[in-house]
Amino acid sequence: MSPNDTNAGGSSALDRLASGVGVALRTSAVAALMGLRWGLGRNGIDRKGIPAPRWDARLFSKVALDEFFLATELVSAPFVSARDSTRVGRELAQAIRLYQERGWLDDPADYHRTPPQLERFELEEFRSAWVDYRHLRYESEYEPHPGEPGRERWLGYAANRTAHARLLQHRGGPRPWLVCVPGYRMGQTIVDFTGFQARWLHRHLGLNVAIPVIPLHGPRRIGRRGGDGFFTGDFIDTVHAQAQAVWDARRLIGWLRSEGAAGVGIYGVSLGGYTAALLASLEHRIDCVIAGIPATDFLRLMQAHTPPFLLKLAALVGLSVDNIQRVLHVVSPLALTPQVPRERRFLFAGLADRLASPDHARDLWQHWERPHLTWYHGSHVSFLWEDEVKDLLQRALSTCGLVSQSQALTAGANLDRAEAEAY
Repeated sequence: MSPNDTNAGGSSALDRLASGVGVALRTSAVAALMGLRWGLGRNGIDRKGIPAPRWDARLFSKVALDEFFLATELVSAPFVSARDSTRVGRELAQAIRLYQERGWLDDPADYHRTPPQLERFELEEFRSAWVDYRHLRYESEYEPHPGEPGRERWLGYAANRTAHARLLQHRGGPRPWLVCVPGYRMGQTIVDFTGFQARWLHRHLGLNVAIPVIPLHGPRRIGRRGGDGFFTGDFIDTVHAQAQAVWDARRLIGWLRSEGAAGVGIYGVSLGGYTAALLASLEHRIDCVIAGIPATDFLRLMQAHTPPFLLKLAALVGLSVDNIQRVLHVVSPLALTPQVPRERRFLFAGLADRLASPDHARDLWQHWERPHLTWYHGSHVSFLWEDEVKDLLQRALSTCGLVSQSQALTAGANLDRAEAEAY
């Protein structure tokens, strides 16, 4: 064995040891963090302007689902290694210099380029016992700006360079499309169709439905699970992921319009709510935007859910909170002016949401000039079965003319039957 081989093996062993220690530390931190979160109750958030939840056994059970999801993330989700933290800090400093030189920190909209029209694509038919759909594939063609930190690394994520969307389309003449932008860890067909109640939207509301796969998820994943790499602490990758999510969605919207769409609405949940809010500020070809249980501040989200020892470690290795916030500014929906008219903006959020806490939705609501916002007494995960969410969807889609009032009323009457059908 050569000396280089020996060093490589030693390095690999050290990496495995460091990884094992990290998992052990995170595992031991979970109980303490969960106890702190439950003890605080409000999770330390600013609840000014947010109604108080009515705590009972049912609400506690909903909150438990959120906490279970978070606990699995803390134990198993990958984080940037201590070895890479120096590179991350260096890339943040380089990005700030570039963004300042180009004026993007003052005008984040200029950071986002208008993508080319989608002309080359593949469509494949899929049939199943629960729904038939078409799978759209096309080359994303997104690239970070020349000279932008992390550009070559991002372009090296081969699977992520192909964009995907799953389509439910009625036969016959043009109909409105609803583009449903999934959240973090989504991206699988059954998960996305269930999460958006796609069959109900398609069959009972009469909409065509398009569900894109966001970067690093589903067939675009680069890690063990879909979503790995989006929130690992590699903040330049987070910027590229979010910028590409908007780029790909804008190309999809343009293609739907070119195919004769009678209208296009955007509906995003969680991380998809963040993307929907960005789209509402960058894309003028949108008739309606619905931001559900949205995250609106990535840094605040990470600070709320990262074990304290990792936050202290980040500060020790020079990852400045100020630098992180400045870099993320170019992809922040709170830094951009919405182009969709106020009366066509809608939000819903859970009063006991433990993943994207309700202050995120409140801040977007205020930034959006206080359009219609529906609060429900539930958590992040419980949006799936909350009656208030279904009512808001029907109200928004009928108000914006994507479905008629009669369709919305019929859909409401048929919703329980649709839910009873197995996906």
